[in-house]
Amino acid sequence: GEIIAKANDELTEALLKKLRTAGVQELQVLYTNELDQGAYISQTLRMDETADEFAARVAIYRMMRPGEPPTEDAVQALFQRLFYNPDTYDLSRVGRMKFNARVGRAESTGSMVLSNDDIMAVVKILVDLRNGQGQVDDIDHLGNRRVRCVGELAENQFRTGLARIEKAVKERLGQAEQEPLMPHDLINSKPISAALKEFFGASQLSQFMDQTNPLAEITHKRRVSALGPGGLTRERAGFEVRDVHVTHYGRVCPIETPEGPNIGLINSLALYARLNEYGFIETPYRRVVDGKVTMEIDYLSAIEEGKYVIAQANAALDKEGRLIGDLVSAREKGESILVGAERIQYMDVSPAQIVSVAASLVPFLEHDDANRALMGANMSRQAVPVLRPEKPLVGTGIERVAAVDSGTVVTARRGGVVDYVDATRLVVRVNDEEAQAGEVGVDIYNLIKYQRSNQNTNIHQRPIVKRGDKIAKGDVVADGAST
Repeated sequence: GEIIAKANDELTEALLKKLRTAGVQELQVLYTNELDQGAYISQTLRMDETADEFAARVAIYRMMRPGEPPTEDAVQALFQRLFYNPDTYDLSRVGRMKFNARVGRAESTGSMVLSNDDIMAVVKILVDLRNGQGQVDDIDHLGNRRVRCVGELAENQFRTGLARIEKAVKERLGQAEQEPLMPHDLINSKPISAALKEFFGASQLSQFMDQTNPLAEITHKRRVSALGPGGLTRERAGFEVRDVHVTHYGRVCPIETPEGPNIGLINSLALYARLNEYGFIETPYRRVVDGKVTMEIDYLSAIEEGKYVIAQANAALDKEGRLIGDLVSAREKGESILVGAERIQYMDVSPAQIVSVAASLVPFLEHDDANRALMGANMSRQAVPVLRPEKPLVGTGIERVAAVDSGTVVTARRGGVVDYVDATRLVVRVNDEEAQAGEVGVDIYNLIKYQRSNQNTNIHQRPIVKRGDKIAKGDVVADGAST
């Protein structure tokens, strides 16, 4: 038969007459307007010069490999390798989870390569956005930024090393003669060890630990950076990336950051923040049921937090733990609001949960100007340990936690009675109920004496128990530097 009209042709009176003459009873039309049904796909197809699928693939090939003649096999292979080959394209678990959530699918798992349905879903969302429906993603939202830990970075280096070995083995097998080859002739482990050595030795993120005092050490270990391989550079990073975002609440400290060119690019984890399995930062909240605050704690990521109404930690409660007052100050989707107690779903666990360890050690932090608080938090990391430490007159209550968690003090592994003490060691006779059957039942603690730290300060532990003292598991038995 004769082709009267092609798909995406504009309907004119002449074309309608033709169709009527040909006996066409009904046809599907594309309805568009300038308000909420834009003709974007139709116009794009009209402007596009590629006639079919193969021509489109050739156009992509010419962009990717200019100067090379496009043969049919090469064109197909390149396109497959770009998005559909698991060896060269990996969406990752996190990528698939985020992708499915964004396009509105219920499941969080799926193929690690893109499918045609995936690309269609993306185009659909882009058209909806152009039509004024839906919301554009915020690149600085902590639901769209994740923490890559040391293990993951080392794994990536290991993978590149393995890929080099695979290439070498294939080459070796290709040019192998008749003589029998043993595995050790084929495989050379040098590329893997070289990749790992380079990562731990020369990577921008492999740093010499700041050991000026225990706070400097614990802060260095809790640092998150937007710099490094695969990240930003100081020169390219704009103002928005460095700014405090509403999702930083309880996840990243808004105070502690360097003052120089790295401001806002290097941050500290907040006091109670933790990472979930996907690498997104979570913060704890107390569950509220019908206006009553329970002791159940849920960790919420930035994406989940947007679904709930959350009260502040200092909201007034009665003796039963119910919220008092007609209106309670709360947050919803990052906005501060006043709502009735019955609408509250969660409550902050502590007023200190928004700041980092260093900032939480500053007394009366809420009365400080933000710039001075930043300097105070940064400079407390530079305090030099003294030979005879004294108790501070004013504290915030986090001091003990910071000292114990930094590992500078010695804590009892099991409860018992102190049997022997001198300047270099402690011997504890373990309680019968905590001792395991058939063991001696003695814990020995060797203390560090006058050791030089990375910054040439003094690391020194002193026993603070006497012979005959009863101790419980977790009790501090020896003070360290700065405690």
